[in-house]
Amino acid sequence: MQASKPLRVAFFVYPGIQALDLSGPLELFARATRLLRDERKSHPGYAPVVVGMEPGPIAGSSGFRFLPDTTYPEVRTGIDTLLVVGGIGVDSVIDDPLVLEWLRKMSGRVRRLGSVCTGAFLLAEAGLLDGRTVTTHWSRAAELARSYPRIRVEEDRIWVRDGNVYTSAGVSAGMDLALALIEEDLGAELALQLARAMVMYLRRPGDQSQYSAPLRLQAAQTPSIRDLVAWAAENPAGDLSVPALAKRIGKSPRQLTRVFQRELGVAPAEAVEQLRLEAARRALQQSDKGLEAIAAEAGFGSAEVLRRAFLRALHVTPSAYRARFAAQELAS
Repeated sequence: MQASKPLRVAFFVYPGIQALDLSGPLELFARATRLLRDERKSHPGYAPVVVGMEPGPIAGSSGFRFLPDTTYPEVRTGIDTLLVVGGIGVDSVIDDPLVLEWLRKMSGRVRRLGSVCTGAFLLAEAGLLDGRTVTTHWSRAAELARSYPRIRVEEDRIWVRDGNVYTSAGVSAGMDLALALIEEDLGAELALQLARAMVMYLRRPGDQSQYSAPLRLQAAQTPSIRDLVAWAAENPAGDLSVPALAKRIGKSPRQLTRVFQRELGVAPAEAVEQLRLEAARRALQQSDKGLEAIAAEAGFGSAEVLRRAFLRALHVTPSAYRARFAAQELAS
């Protein structure tokens, strides 16, 4: 996308926002602009603007204080992308008729409208998500769906695009959304450069889960089980049989199975398959290795075993998964 002047990206904020919901995406837009300038690209980049409810500093939910650039009554035109930031303070703003009316008016004046985390509740209350598919932080997804039945909520998505409306999950997922918007404007190559510059672990597509298998499985109460899961996630091609895992932490296979079922709700073999699927998914997205190599490195042994595991768990073949989620420069 070419532009003659920087694209203004407005972040609507209020007391009690989640600090990273604002600072993470804002930093990505600013860093993208610096990359463009340093590489002498013709695109002028972005002009982030923080829009508050009134003049003066506001405190986020952590106590971190922000100074808005302007207030929402002063913003009428000239905004390319409007993002509503989330946080616990949203519940105090959601009934403000002036804010809701401003959002309705701005929705018809911007190229893209979106939210980070619970900012979706403000857009929903304004009627701007009716008939759309959206997401929000997993902890409040059910509430969003219950409160606004005309919205289709996909509670485990990183971010969702429906037309020109974008919604994301909470906290760090706002950075995934910002990166996707930047890729939409400036292309995959610059987005990948940006992800590397920001030391982002992975450029995650919107369809990915809000929480990974290793994260879910490290919720065990027993420290030795948490450590075992972390080790298994780092060594998917190793011997992860139940006897081998049990021996590693000094338990019998039967004891290990009982602890996994009690604390994680899955059998050890099921947990191992989830970890190996996660490793294979990352490899499919981040590399151009063949399926046999990926299967071996992820502990599946062969491409056929990998294919059956994908069909069983994800209802898609590894090749189809790669075609949908791999970085564009790998797929081209």
